[in-house]
Amino acid sequence: MHFNPIYENDVLKFNTPLSESFSPYDYNGGTVVAIAGADYAVIASDTRLSSERIIYTREQSKLFQLSEKSIIGFSGCWCDVLTFTRLLESHLQHYRLQNNKIMSTIAIAQATSTMLYYKRFFPFSMQTVLAGLDSDGTGCVFGYDPLGHYERCNSQSLGSGGRFIRPFFDNWISSESRSCAHIASMELDDAITIIKDAYISVAERDIYTGDNVEIKIITQEGINGDTFKLRKD
Repeated sequence: MHFNPIYENDVLKFNTPLSESFSPYDYNGGTVVAIAGADYAVIASDTRLSSERIIYTREQSKLFQLSEKSIIGFSGCWCDVLTFTRLLESHLQHYRLQNNKIMSTIAIAQATSTMLYYKRFFPFSMQTVLAGLDSDGTGCVFGYDPLGHYERCNSQSLGSGGRFIRPFFDNWISSESRSCAHIASMELDDAITIIKDAYISVAERDIYTGDNVEIKIITQEGINGDTFKLRKD
């Protein structure tokens, strides 16, 4: 701890203490959303990687494909994201070599939770969402907290802009204020349109979200991608 130097009558005195703190984390922002349907799952993220008012790159993907039926997305401290994905991909490869098969989306969800909980005393500073298809071909989305707790839901919005999108999703997807019949009949094109509208809106309110949006669509036929541009200022 240091003290703040002040001068009184040309005499140097030390009065108010100044404290110094150190954080091993850096917040690199970004927004990740996902929607699960009857036979599809959609996950999307913006491509801006920044720190406070500095933009490091406008072309950074925050989505990582784990299998033909599952994709994971992150927001937060980017060095933690890279470390965790390296460990997770190593775990999936070890499972494939031992069992001669690809880990299912549900199993990946549990493995992700276990790996996050293992670091509970020095947790990864990131927000995580997993999207994919289960063994029945039904879309599923899993949202996590930093300690590994997770839940299956039909939509998720995380990251710096997640708090702006959540009420929008509650209204249109999670049947919080709309009839379940509307949700059950939601087609893939409708889900993509909702995601695009949400990102266009949040880019006006969150400085950490912008530039481009990367969308990944997971169906039984495979994984397809789409991108569209956001504001860059």
